[in-house]
Amino acid sequence: MRCLLLSGLGPGELGPTHFDSPYLAGSLFGGKPGELGREMLRRAGYDGLRLDRLSFFRSGRRHGLLRPAVAAGPHLTTLTLTSILESGEYDFARLDLTDVWTDRAEVPAGDFDIVLLSTTFIWNEPILARAVAWVRENLPGVGIVAGGQYTNLKYMMALHHYPEIVAVVRGDGEMALPMVLDALAAGKSLESVPNVVWRDGERVRINAVEYVDLEAFPSPIVTGQAAVVPYESMRGCPFDCKFCSFPAASPKWRFKSAEKIRDDWVRYGQENGAETMYAMDSTFTIPPTRFRKLLEILPDAGIPVWDGFSRANTLNSEAVVSGLEAAHCFQLNVGFESMNDETLKNMSKRVSVKQNRVAHDLLSRSEINTYGLFIVGYPGETPEMFQDTQDYLVNEYVGHYTMAQFTVTDENMPMWQDRERFRIEADDPNDPGSPWSHIGMDSVKAGELLTETFDKVRRTNDRAVLRFWQHHYQHWLLPQHDRRTNLAVEKSVELLALAPCDHTDPDEGAHVMRTQLDRLRDLGIEPAEAGQELCSDPM
Repeated sequence: MRCLLLSGLGPGELGPTHFDSPYLAGSLFGGKPGELGREMLRRAGYDGLRLDRLSFFRSGRRHGLLRPAVAAGPHLTTLTLTSILESGEYDFARLDLTDVWTDRAEVPAGDFDIVLLSTTFIWNEPILARAVAWVRENLPGVGIVAGGQYTNLKYMMALHHYPEIVAVVRGDGEMALPMVLDALAAGKSLESVPNVVWRDGERVRINAVEYVDLEAFPSPIVTGQAAVVPYESMRGCPFDCKFCSFPAASPKWRFKSAEKIRDDWVRYGQENGAETMYAMDSTFTIPPTRFRKLLEILPDAGIPVWDGFSRANTLNSEAVVSGLEAAHCFQLNVGFESMNDETLKNMSKRVSVKQNRVAHDLLSRSEINTYGLFIVGYPGETPEMFQDTQDYLVNEYVGHYTMAQFTVTDENMPMWQDRERFRIEADDPNDPGSPWSHIGMDSVKAGELLTETFDKVRRTNDRAVLRFWQHHYQHWLLPQHDRRTNLAVEKSVELLALAPCDHTDPDEGAHVMRTQLDRLRDLGIEPAEAGQELCSDPM
């Protein structure tokens, strides 16, 4: 039996369709600057300057400041599924869902007996319909076995609405998926396969759920060299944040031991040349006993550096943060969400503003980069309540940050429990771009506050940098310098690039450009001479 694996990010994760991408329109980022930007550069004395010509001298070579990011390995879902199929020696080809969303998908050569569709990054029925329609059009008559976050929740809808879907694997697929493929190949029933919802003639049958022992089951195998390796140390989540439907799709919380994590990371470093581990768990710094053990055994283990997600209340002492530094953590993504206690309570975030402040202040004094995540417009939040978050970002925050406008992604979000309390309305509960409103504000106002915050933070706080354009480039831009210096460099690049967006007067914009280029020059960064070759190798 030959399979076609369809997996990858959803359409909302693609750069060109990112909800916030219009924010950079008219700047020096991306393509050619507009007329105003070109005139500002001319008046600043840098006619025709391109950001990709900014450079610095190191080790006898001139390096580009904005060096392309090191290619990452496959996303975690793809890595896991590929490892399952390769371990079972199944004949398969893979097609990235990105190509489906962008209409570039071409069916790999050869015949296929089944399509394996990952719905981990599909969040509503219209997106699922697009993927199924592609299969229907390009592989008519070929059945689909679906799995992943969306169909974990919507398996009955998927089977009732799409006859092409012959089965849905719910939850863990390490044991269930091979059993499904073996049964289909042999023409047998799926009645003995755990974790499967399937068609039995005109009936839909739901089999019992079984959970994989993450500690005993081997972690995914990475083939070949991979500078960045995604990692999953747990499944499920012990928390109940109301903006997240993830726990409903994987209700049993399970996690690997600190020792298994260490051994996996050492192996990825030795066998695959991994330089960075990306721990993609919703909260890597729990449970407390495992976290303490990790801080004990990682420092001397010879592991790659790593990046993970954390709740603020875990980062509660100098000892914890210094332990993270010693354990080779270079960045923590912290879901602060809000700096208003009432909003945090409405979210069921189970942290306080005080705990957020403690975590931020501890990290700001370290070399661990803080990547703070915030939300504007959560149900019940008024503009006055959001002002606490905006003021904090403008006046106090240090590090990278991003902010998302609240969106209604699906009808499974726990926040719907508060529909009457907050008078939540959405034109289409399954469309993240659909207008919404509640007692505090509507989606239009939230969008205005989002843009206003980005603008104010950029123009006012020299220590806070919006993490948006940096994903395309190596981190840090100046690896020989410390965190604060690198944040200053990014701030100067941001102010330089967005001068045409911040100023309508060409002379004012030219002054800003000259100021920022002078600051960069003080750090050894200047435009390369015409024709001069720049090194873009990883550093």
